[in-house]
Amino acid sequence: MKRKNYANLLIILLLLSATPLLSAIDTGNTRLLSQPAASSTHIAFIYAEDLWIADADGSDPRRLTVDEGIESDPFFSPDGKIIAFSAQYDGNTDVYSVPVTGGVPLRLTWHPGDDLARGFAPDGKKVLFASQREVFTTRYFQLFTVSLEGGLPEKLDIPNAWSAAYSPDGTKMAYVPIPPRYQQWKNYRGGTTSNIWVYSFDDHSVVKVPQPKEGCNDADPMWVGDKVYFISDREGEFNLYSWDSKNGTVARLTDFADFPVLKANAGAGRIIFEQEGYLHTYETSSNSQTTLTIGIAADLLELRPRFVQGSNYIRSFDISPTGARAVFGYRGEIITLPAEKGDPRNITLTPGAHEKYPSWSPDGKYIAYFSDVSGEYALHIKSQDGKGEVKSFIPAGSGFYAFPEWSPDSKKICFVDNARNLYLLDISSGNIIKVDADDLYQPGAFREIFGDWSSDSKWILYTRVLTTQFRSVWLYSVDQQKSFPVTDGLSDASEPVFDTDGEYIYFFASTDAGPVINWFDLSRQDMRMTNSIYLVTLRKDIISPFAKESDEETAKKAEAETEAKEPAAKDAGKNAKKDTKTAPPVQEKKDILKIDTDGLQDRIVNIPVRAGSYTDLDVAATGEILYIVRPAVPSESSKMFRYTLKDRKSEEVMELDGYKISADRKKMLYNKGQTLGITAAGKKPEPGKGLLNTSSISVRIDPQAEWAQIFDEAWRINRDYFYDPGMHGADWTAMRGKYAKFLPDLACRSDLNRVIQWMCSELSVGHHRVGGGDRLSNPPRVSGGLLGADFSVANNRYRLKKIYGGLNWNPDLRSPLTEPGLNVEEGDYILAINGTELTAAINIHSLLENTEGKIVELTVGKNPDFAGSRVIKVVPIASESNLRNRDWVEGNLRKVTEATDGKVAYVYVPNTAGAGHEYFKRYFFPQVDRKAIIIDERFNGGGSVADYYIDILLRPVQSYWNMRYGKDLKTPNASIQGPKVMIIDETAGSGGDMLPWMFRKFRVGTLVGKRTWGGLVGTLGFPELMDGGVVTAPNLAIWTKEGFIVENVGVAPDIEVEQWPADIINGKDPQLEKAIEVALKELEKNPPEEPVRPPYPVRVRK
Repeated sequence: MKRKNYANLLIILLLLSATPLLSAIDTGNTRLLSQPAASSTHIAFIYAEDLWIADADGSDPRRLTVDEGIESDPFFSPDGKIIAFSAQYDGNTDVYSVPVTGGVPLRLTWHPGDDLARGFAPDGKKVLFASQREVFTTRYFQLFTVSLEGGLPEKLDIPNAWSAAYSPDGTKMAYVPIPPRYQQWKNYRGGTTSNIWVYSFDDHSVVKVPQPKEGCNDADPMWVGDKVYFISDREGEFNLYSWDSKNGTVARLTDFADFPVLKANAGAGRIIFEQEGYLHTYETSSNSQTTLTIGIAADLLELRPRFVQGSNYIRSFDISPTGARAVFGYRGEIITLPAEKGDPRNITLTPGAHEKYPSWSPDGKYIAYFSDVSGEYALHIKSQDGKGEVKSFIPAGSGFYAFPEWSPDSKKICFVDNARNLYLLDISSGNIIKVDADDLYQPGAFREIFGDWSSDSKWILYTRVLTTQFRSVWLYSVDQQKSFPVTDGLSDASEPVFDTDGEYIYFFASTDAGPVINWFDLSRQDMRMTNSIYLVTLRKDIISPFAKESDEETAKKAEAETEAKEPAAKDAGKNAKKDTKTAPPVQEKKDILKIDTDGLQDRIVNIPVRAGSYTDLDVAATGEILYIVRPAVPSESSKMFRYTLKDRKSEEVMELDGYKISADRKKMLYNKGQTLGITAAGKKPEPGKGLLNTSSISVRIDPQAEWAQIFDEAWRINRDYFYDPGMHGADWTAMRGKYAKFLPDLACRSDLNRVIQWMCSELSVGHHRVGGGDRLSNPPRVSGGLLGADFSVANNRYRLKKIYGGLNWNPDLRSPLTEPGLNVEEGDYILAINGTELTAAINIHSLLENTEGKIVELTVGKNPDFAGSRVIKVVPIASESNLRNRDWVEGNLRKVTEATDGKVAYVYVPNTAGAGHEYFKRYFFPQVDRKAIIIDERFNGGGSVADYYIDILLRPVQSYWNMRYGKDLKTPNASIQGPKVMIIDETAGSGGDMLPWMFRKFRVGTLVGKRTWGGLVGTLGFPELMDGGVVTAPNLAIWTKEGFIVENVGVAPDIEVEQWPADIINGKDPQLEKAIEVALKELEKNPPEEPVRPPYPVRVRK
């Protein structure tokens, strides 16, 4: 059940009290031009997601591309005649080239992964780009070049790089090894700070551009003459700097204080960069800076109001009291839809306000919802037909609100806020009181604390989260303003509801939930909880409906006694008929529910339904309990069941995902996927009957009006959800004003995300992300197709350089060329694909486009001339990342095994969530007979608190057990007591920060590698933005008695080891090798004790 509201466009345009109204884009001096590039005669840039070009001074701007997708990363060729860039013409991001004079862009890459243009080789014949096509971890990109004529891209030797620039003579390259983190995080100083390395192609040596001791972020390297130019935040805000490769000195070249220098590029001896929304140039010869004036007047289609529709916009729903209509929170509007006849009705019509969580009053007259039309959320009540004035009630809560629930008499409403408070509104007086609050915050934008109203509107059922993470059921008296416990907190109790006759309360409870509800612990990963359905009698005189029954014989009454009574009964009947004319009418009395609050917990009984995974408890008719059974396997469907007290049995009703019962208990609104319908409560609809025509709903959006609202709501989400009410010392109100000035200049939805990200970066915190939202056009993605192999070119043919082994019984690790019967080997040639001859001039991925999951015929052979060739059938896969990661992991396992003679185990954990848990189980337990262990958490993507890993690594020996045959058993058997080493790196973060922090805290062993990311302020869920976009407001921060820790610092190793390119190129892994060395030394110094079994005891008395 969810809500939304308000109308009147004039009021909307006075919206967002602190956010300026959007006005026309300045066509004389246009802002938000980004990603610039320069040649001697032109500049190029991205505007409104398209590629533009202008004369060198910014005059005569013109659009080079018009595409549904996003263009990015333009670079001029050395002669200034061609622009290389990335684009999404087919939904995937690939590299293209286009003449500066315009024309049809030429596609240069076809790999299904993203290919990002990075420049040109010095001779101008090849385009440099970054890609993850051959990496074993998504934390890395690698550099490739592709000829302007096409063909197979060639990988550079540099092991990993994000951005790069060749030296003028092509002998060196300045590059940033790892993608930066500073965009979301001003003043970032964790382990992933951006560095610039200067690499020599001759001997693979590296020189680092020097940084201050406290670190900084250096990015966008550009090579002009003997100097590398770059942007850096080493002295505060990002500015332009240079490093002299001859004498090693660093010089600051610009002096911006309020807004950073962004995305710098170089060409023809000058630097071009973005700052405060404008483009600037810096002449390296004269050390002079110029701000360009570029005026663009374009048909920016994304700014035009338009109608949108789609079931994905349904965010919440409710049903009218009799089921005649449904109401939806639909992309910021409140829409009602008829069950059968009629049209959708938009009762709010507020394109610049966000209305949500509608709830229909039981008397059918009104719809309540939340609206931020005033700039802050308030509870609105409006006539269900959309006419008349809106009643508005301003809660004094925490800023965001959800789940309004009407009382049966339509006089009161309960709702919750983001701080996990439950409120009660009296509509006539406008008085709002706080009913209760959770003791502990749980993940989610909101929590559904409310359970149900009693039929007399005098009592409220709800749940409260205790400090143990268990939920308990409470009963609140509206008259007494007092709560009474229903459950004792020793089980996880949830979703309480009243039976319609007021005799019972039903609820779920779980007694095996303990490990599972501790949501932050990785140790819960494999555990499952079940719940059962329980009943409470509300009065002491109510007999349990499950009291044991007994069949008894009823004695016949004496015949004379019956005859004597019959005349009297007939006379009484006659008199009664006569009296009906004069008897006063019977007054219908409203039943007041009587509840004996004493001893409630003693009157709980179990409903005899086997424990399972149950949700969505509700009641249809008296004694008819409805609930959903959730499947253990995600691919299976959820199903509604109905239990009747009279028959004492449960039966399946239908497949569905969720439902809402009407106020008269006769109808229900249900959803199954994106299909919604109305049917009789607890009954399966007839085939094709009762389906709602949600496709008939459309709403008119005004992007400029809603972008102002989205900006403001993103600001408010951070104000009200961010963990620190002091906002890390930032003047958050001032920050809104600082960045709101860019709103009139927005040309597309992605511009809005950029501006919000700029604003959010002021809080200087990790996990601070912005994304999504409605774009006018989203090109359909054309899939690729991969063979699980690396290629080389020989004899003008493609040759299989390496085939990645898989586990073909596992769909996630299927390797197409290794399937039974194919017998393809490394060194074989691929001569044709689906009958088209393949030569080195053709990009192999162009012939594999759109083949994922489809049968493809490959002509393969040992010879390049088709001699002895054969045709095989393969089915390409969408991604090779799992195959490449497995190859890396098992290669490391072999290295450790060989280097230690099998004494040391090796376990890789890619994260502290599901995949990491699976990897740990797969690789740890088969190696528990080894004497020491290396845990590799490089590239760890985080997740939960990795108590599971640490607890197992800390297991001490308890005892040994002797059996007649075989070796003695150690308990716990799954344990290694010898030395332990953990490898960490710059990209491991979040849970990947917490794991090595715990490893050190509990003195598990030695940390080897590089300082970690430093992001331990996590995220627990936030309200959606109006158009489906997302913004986070990190709200979970670690602290100890030493203060708030790890965030923006990371976890440093005990032994620092750099991964120098020369070592990696020569097949080495310095960090792994150091870990092996440490483990062996520790093993030699502190070998685990070898137990000696004592003599068998003599028990016989002699």
